[in-house]
Amino acid sequence: MTMTEPAPETAAWWTRAVVYQIYPRSFADSNGDGIGDLGGIRSKLDHLAELGVDVIWLSPIYRSPQADNGYDISDYEDIDPLFGTLEEFDVLLAEVHERGMKLVMDLVVNHTSDEHPWFIESRSSRDSPKRDWYIWRDPMEGHEPNGWTSAFSGPAWTLDAATGQYYLHLFAAKQPDLNWQNPEVRAAVFAMMNRWLDRGVDGFRMDVINFIAKTEAELVGESVQPSMGPQIHDYLHEMHREVFAGRDTELITVGEMPGVTVEDAALFTGADREELDMVFQFEHVGLDHSDAGKFDNLPFDLVALKTSLARWQTGLASSGWNSLYFGNHDQPRSVSRFGDDARFRYESATLLAAILHLHRGTPYIYQGDEIGMTNAGFTTIEQYKDIESVNHYSEVVAGGADPAIVLEQMAFRSRDNARTPVQWTPGPQAGFTHAEPWIEVNLNADTINVQTDRAAADRSIFEFYRGLIALRHELAVVALGEFALLEPEHPTLYAFTRTLGSDRLLVVGNWSSEQLRLPQGLTDDAGTRLIGNYPEWDMQTLEPWEVRVYSRAERSGT
Repeated sequence: MTMTEPAPETAAWWTRAVVYQIYPRSFADSNGDGIGDLGGIRSKLDHLAELGVDVIWLSPIYRSPQADNGYDISDYEDIDPLFGTLEEFDVLLAEVHERGMKLVMDLVVNHTSDEHPWFIESRSSRDSPKRDWYIWRDPMEGHEPNGWTSAFSGPAWTLDAATGQYYLHLFAAKQPDLNWQNPEVRAAVFAMMNRWLDRGVDGFRMDVINFIAKTEAELVGESVQPSMGPQIHDYLHEMHREVFAGRDTELITVGEMPGVTVEDAALFTGADREELDMVFQFEHVGLDHSDAGKFDNLPFDLVALKTSLARWQTGLASSGWNSLYFGNHDQPRSVSRFGDDARFRYESATLLAAILHLHRGTPYIYQGDEIGMTNAGFTTIEQYKDIESVNHYSEVVAGGADPAIVLEQMAFRSRDNARTPVQWTPGPQAGFTHAEPWIEVNLNADTINVQTDRAAADRSIFEFYRGLIALRHELAVVALGEFALLEPEHPTLYAFTRTLGSDRLLVVGNWSSEQLRLPQGLTDDAGTRLIGNYPEWDMQTLEPWEVRVYSRAERSGT
């Protein structure tokens, strides 16, 4: 065991855990209104338990005007009627725990809804006791205080005509940013978090949490975009002290942090720093779009992806921990983005799963990935519901862009690709609802659905995921082994080892739709094949999108 490897018996429980993200409005509808809800989630808990996941993460279910599908919160301590009631939530939480799983809430505290009572009071007067709970600034020479732009198009400042000041919103105008420099804001947030933990919630995924720390000089400067302020570590350490201390060994905390570096993450997740357990970083999912914006798609580059992920593996080997993901509610479907969803959907979906789950870190499965759901295939702007996509289309088409090209870009990149309803059966509305769904069901639901996939025997993506999750639970080398990238410059081969003491795994994957001859000697002394996505194999050749995992150790737990 090297100095970078914690002993299996002392490692945190979440090193062997797998998290499953639910986007509630698109998961399952139990009351026939076309929107997923808590009852729908309860009806599918056995599906998740059979998959083997340890933690369920719910995207926001709080009261909200739904300007950004719940990421604009008007009441942190109640459930939106779209999804159910607090009493129904308590039943869901109890049923999750009965099945041996944990439940994590989405924490959105960089901003609130403009309909939150805090903001309503804040904007009522410059003399309001809550005026300083948000970020208000005077106009600069008759315009916005600086050049910051919103993530959802347009300026990041909106003028409040009644009080003559601008308020900051890094996202939609209906999502004003809280002022974390105000200790009253921090105290209110921490009190709210404690009440959820007292209710039995098992942790938080923290939305854009590094944005809570703004650099004061930039707020009235000429900068185009904000940078993370140095007080972020103070805020997170205070959060740990006021919320998590004394019960953090049973919880999980993950911070979504756009723009964070490996060096930053080592500080945020260092075991002795008492900040977070792990972070979501965006480097690897930003490689296939240009600096012009996320909708400007670039060709996929496997070497760049390997280089990026390996740097994070190495950078957090001795201090910190990785969150592992390819897809979520903000990303396109991973099999459409990174794989071949037309000719080799099963093979590429299972390769992506194996590559992800066998890195060092905590893997996150996004709903539907366990059956290889694909991008939505929308062709008209009317089909889109996502505020980011709709605003982008309106802005660039008004600026002269060809609508057909913009729609083609959106068909690959839009967040709505991940937000179409989960496909449960080949029946009407994919078994998601008996009503008209809030967003269209993917047209391929008759062939891609849970029922069909789970009946597919040796070509079930669900069963392949089950096997990967079992490996993480059973083998300490999967959770804790040292990572080493092999063949870093190879354009289609993804190969690496995981090593813990005398145990060694070799992972080889062909990231292409063509047959691949393996480099000489790569699989010499590889050991026995532990898992793979082809029933037969040639030691020296990989079929299209084939992945294999070899072990030189006995398959046993510790």
